[in-house]
Amino acid sequence: MAKNFSTREENYSQWYNELVVKADLAENSAVRGCMVIKPYGYAIWEKMQAALDKMFKDTGHENAYFPLFIPKSFFNKEASHVEGFAKECAVVTHYRLKISENGKDIVVDEDAKLEEELIIRPTSETIIWDTYRKWIQSYRDLPILINQWANVVRWEMRTRLFLRTAEFLWQEGHTAHETSQEAKEETLKILDIYANFAENWMAVPVLKGMKSQTEKFAGAIDTYCIEALMQDGKALQAGTSHFLGQNFAKAFDVKFLSKENKLEYVWATSWGVSTRLIGALIMSHSDDKGLVLPPKLAPIQVVIIPIYKTDEQLEQLNEKVRSIKQLLESRGISVKYDNRDTYKPGWKFSEYEFKGVPVRLAIGPRDLENNSIEIARRDTLHKEIVPIEGIDNVILKLLDDIQGNLYHRALNLRENNTFSVDTWDEFKEQIEKGGFVMAHWDGTPETELKIKEETKATIRTILMNNPQEEGKCIFSGNPSKERVVFAKAY
Repeated sequence: MAKNFSTREENYSQWYNELVVKADLAENSAVRGCMVIKPYGYAIWEKMQAALDKMFKDTGHENAYFPLFIPKSFFNKEASHVEGFAKECAVVTHYRLKISENGKDIVVDEDAKLEEELIIRPTSETIIWDTYRKWIQSYRDLPILINQWANVVRWEMRTRLFLRTAEFLWQEGHTAHETSQEAKEETLKILDIYANFAENWMAVPVLKGMKSQTEKFAGAIDTYCIEALMQDGKALQAGTSHFLGQNFAKAFDVKFLSKENKLEYVWATSWGVSTRLIGALIMSHSDDKGLVLPPKLAPIQVVIIPIYKTDEQLEQLNEKVRSIKQLLESRGISVKYDNRDTYKPGWKFSEYEFKGVPVRLAIGPRDLENNSIEIARRDTLHKEIVPIEGIDNVILKLLDDIQGNLYHRALNLRENNTFSVDTWDEFKEQIEKGGFVMAHWDGTPETELKIKEETKATIRTILMNNPQEEGKCIFSGNPSKERVVFAKAY
């Protein structure tokens, strides 16, 4: 299967866009800025969901579902929250259409105007905290550890499949706690879960840290994040966990009777990751031959392709492959046997290589005679002939090797593209080249904004347990006690 598309060096952005479409992951829809996630792309999301959902439930969280529509008045209750999302909100004003007077057009029925306009959720803090007010009366009702899998709408002007679309899929956790300490521990627990998932399932190394006050979530006291570096030297925020303090509890009057018999406001967190993780997966590992998927998240881990000339040979191969497939599946490996006669083996090789299937097995009549099979791994494109006996153990080890190799390859890329600079000229030069740039900052939002205006770089994170060192801010020259991570970002 010939796949002529841009290379990363020629045009990284175009390479990404073409890869998403040609690998059958997603496509643009008839609705501007929205995407259709195709079965192969959705299968990756399902694997992500399954892994994360188990992690959440293993730490005591439960799934629930809250309305898509949020009364506009709810947003007025938390000023910084509404300010942060106001420009992205889609608003429902009417609830009915009608045929126009000319009998040809569908128009809004002005008699069906809503008494209160509804916001299509950009995030669910407001509707959930209005609900929690009914659920919480006493410390005995705490903690509440809720997650929901849902879609949200943020009316983006410039969109890109998976990375930034007007509607996207995500999970959002919303928890309520008795004390500030419990809520802070929850925030960091979730950050660790996200980092674990990114590194051990996605094979994407991440930096853990805190957002600056300028970059934090609207309505949060503190926002923690995981940041990944893509192959083009740009950063991508892969997940966020927010300590909300008592902001939303106060806005929605959510109080509980404490053990000391006092009325107190609840402490809160919220946290989420979205389908942009698929974008991170693509940009971290894929190459000019197509997708490269880590085995733990690949919809198909192993594809088997028969090579034959006659129907009799195919029937012999079918019988042998059936037993190989059953053996591999019994070990928890997802396998596809592609014995379609409508495509040549060479076309199939190219197709599954482009779709990033981690391991390809090829078997023909001569292999049957020798009781052997050819293995090709997608990450290195290395091929070898191995005995069929014990193939399950060989494949299990190979999948682990591929998972580890992808992680270390991405880690090496990050380490080779992380730089410390001490002057403004050095900073500007390095930011243009890309990568994570470690630099001193004086801690003021004014300086942060000026740096962003002049270079388009933002503070991606202030690292957890950040080493303290005396220095001077690269922009203002004022004293600084630590370096922070700057980068241009998606």
